[in-house]
Amino acid sequence: MKLNIVMVEPEIPQNTGNIARTCAITGAKLHLVHPLGFKIDEKSVKRAGLDYWDKIEIEEHNSLEEFLNKYKPEEKDMFFATTKGKTKYTDIDYSKMDDIFVLYGKETKGLPESLLEKYLNTKTIRIPMLPTLRSLNLSNSVAIITYEILRQHNFEDLQNTSNYFDEKI
Repeated sequence: MKLNIVMVEPEIPQNTGNIARTCAITGAKLHLVHPLGFKIDEKSVKRAGLDYWDKIEIEEHNSLEEFLNKYKPEEKDMFFATTKGKTKYTDIDYSKMDDIFVLYGKETKGLPESLLEKYLNTKTIRIPMLPTLRSLNLSNSVAIITYEILRQHNFEDLQNTSNYFDEKI
């Protein structure tokens, strides 16, 4: 299974750094859709991602249109994470999917309304939350959904136990 995390026009470098770290630790591919609200070489992005940047597969796209033309939502297992989504992220059976894409929008606006309207009933997913608050932090949302997808794939290729104490004895 290949998990693709797609950040559409991210604005906050620390969020992108944290998401990059999540991608590195899980083996997910990170897609960055321009324009970015920062330079990828900014030290705040590097600091948040720690020393994992060289361990991530990153693909950059000049625009959302370019990304969608390359990876067609109708042909891919592609989901749009949004507070406006119709389906809980846990209600999707990811276990039989091989190449999964999850798109996340910019921190201040989310994904474009036109995209959400087009796929509202078929490809939008949401994390349940209280109706009185706006949303979770973006990097937390990515981690929550990423680990549900990995859980449904039995954490394939990930270390499930630690041998830390075995090595110390």
